[in-house]
Formats: sequence, C-alpha cells, structure tokens
Amino acid sequence: MSRYHGKMNKAFFPLLAVGLGAFLSAPDPIRLRSESLPFTPKEFYIAAVTDQRPDKGPVARLVLALNQSPQPVDLERGITSSFQQFINQGLKQNKTLRPIAMRIRQCRVSETAVGNRITGQFTFAVTFELLGKDDAGATTSTRLTDYQGSANYTRPLDHLDVVEPTIRQAVVSSLRSLNEYMKRESGRNEKLARSLRINFVDDTRITTDDTVHYNTARKLTWADFQAPPRRGSHYAAEVFTSFAYEGKSTVKDGVIILNLTAKAYMLKSSSWARPDARNDYALNHEQRHFDIVKIIVERFKRKIQPDSLTLEDYNSITQYQFIESFREMSQMQTQYDDETNHSINQVAQERWNQKIDAELHTFGIKK
Repeated sequence: MSRYHGKMNKAFFPLLAVGLGAFLSAPDPIRLRSESLPFTPKEFYIAAVTDQRPDKGPVARLVLALNQSPQPVDLERGITSSFQQFINQGLKQNKTLRPIAMRIRQCRVSETAVGNRITGQFTFAVTFELLGKDDAGATTSTRLTDYQGSANYTRPLDHLDVVEPTIRQAVVSSLRSLNEYMKRESGRNEKLARSLRINFVDDTRITTDDTVHYNTARKLTWADFQAPPRRGSHYAAEVFTSFAYEGKSTVKDGVIILNLTAKAYMLKSSSWARPDARNDYALNHEQRHFDIVKIIVERFKRKIQPDSLTLEDYNSITQYQFIESFREMSQMQTQYDDETNHSINQVAQERWNQKIDAELHTFGIKK
C-alpha cells in the first residue's frame, strides 16, 4: 500500500498508488502500463517531454535483496520516451490546440529495508510551459504552472508491483491538474491569450488646475503662462508642453484588452511670457508648440496597433514606441523653433502654421 500526495500551485491533490502492475523481476526496467486517461483536453496537447533533472540517472534505487544496497532501475526506454509514449497512448492529442512542454524536474524512487519490509519514498516535480515561435521562427516557451507530488509506501521484499503504479499515477495526476489549470485559466490568463485589442482614448478634460489638456475647444491664453519670466533668457516666452500615456490591460475570453489613455498637456506653472510679448502673433507661436505635441500623440497612437505588437511583448514595445515618439517630439519642436527663429521669421512661421494645420486635419482634429 502506498500514500501519494500531489500539489499544483500549492494545492494538494491526493493520489492513491493502488493497483496491480506487472511483476518486475530484477533488474528489468520499469514499464509504464498503458492507461486511457479519464479526461480529454480541450485547450492543449503535450508536444514535448524533456528531462531537466539535476541527476539524469535511473529513476529508482530499489531493494532487491536483504543485506544488499539498493540497485538502480530505470524506466524502459528512458524517462522522456517512456513518459511521451504513455501520454500519446493514454491522452487524446489534438495538435490544433496549444502545444505544451512537460519539463521533468524530479522523478525519483528511493527504497530502504526495515526488517523484512521495504519502505519507499517517491518525489515528483514537473513544469508545464507553453510553446510558441518568435518573429525569427525560433521556438519560445512561457512557463505556465508547476506540479509537485510525493508518495510513501511499504511493500514485502518480493513484491515490486507498487513501484510502477506510483510513478504512473503521478504522471496522470500532473496531467489532470494541468487540464484543470488550462480550463480555469484559458479565458483569463494573459499568458494564454490568443489575440489583442487596443482601446485608445484621449484625455481632453478642461480643468482649472495647473494642467491644460489638449482640447480643440480650449486654446491657450496668456493667463496660462503663470511662471515668472526666466532671467537672462533671450526669448519673449516659453511654453512647457509634453505628452504621456497610461495603460491597463484585462483579459476576457482569451483576448487581451489594452486600454490606453493618451495625454497631450501644458503646465501653467512652468510656462512664462514677458508682459511686452503678450500679443496674438506670439500666442499663436506658443499654441503651435502645443499642436506639435498633439501631432506626435496621434502618430504614437497609430504605431500602437495589434499588428505591430506581440502578445508576449506588447508592453515593452509600447514603452519603446513612446520613447521614440518623445524623441521625435523633441526633434520636431527644435526644428520648429530653429526655422521660425522663435517666431521672428514670419514667412517660416506661416509655413509651419499651414504644415501643422494640414497634419491635424489628416487626424480629424482640425477642419
């Protein structure tokens, strides 16, 4: 009789190591008996079994005679081939489902003799990983969940039939737990998502605090320039504009829904203008700095599309595109000031007015 205990994600699943196996006479290898598993996976198939044990020797050290050291006994055909064959024979493998790799981290039977009885200890641990492909076609793997189990048994010296079912039922229990995990997590776990949807909204709030959000109904006024003029500056005015985004993802029915909020904004407390420069022409120049930020935001939004992101790296790709857009904004602002000579060159200023209006029009922002 044996007692088997398995756990997955710190939850324990009892497994009875009871059953008749073929009598194994030493030193014959252990052959896992074929067994039709009592469930059919709807979310996965086992595409690979790999041996990642630190000690890749025989799985068992069995007491075959009293007053003798335990002898090494392995699974027939080795652990990976034996497990894969058992899975292929007992589990319906639908290869249109998600490919899962079973990584064996522990599988060991250790026996000792106590009088004329043999006690055995069995430890078992596997990791299940989702297999995929990167952009270059190389195989990738994403860790999903772990399974750990253990068993203790006592047997007469001449009965080895408890060893095989103990190992076999550990494999069955791990697969059953994986099946439950996949049924539970397939629709809500980001690692198992099949597609990505993006919802972009603009923060266009009109407020009375320090921040002015870009809104076509709310143009800049000189009252927004509340900082004292910078001493020693050669400029008549300076506007502080920038942009940011916030994101939150959820998973529903296997779809990652990425909700992003884009914000083009101006800070009153960091913007200033000399009293003698507060005219409509100069204010237009500063408004155009704000318009450029909005243009960059719209370009950024168009870079963040499902076909340009991956399910595994959408967050890092979005951050990278944000940094690139921020760099693009700085370059465009510098070019604008250089060519208009900070609004002194009226011909260049008018050219930039038209250029900015044209691009805002393509985004549906300016009629």
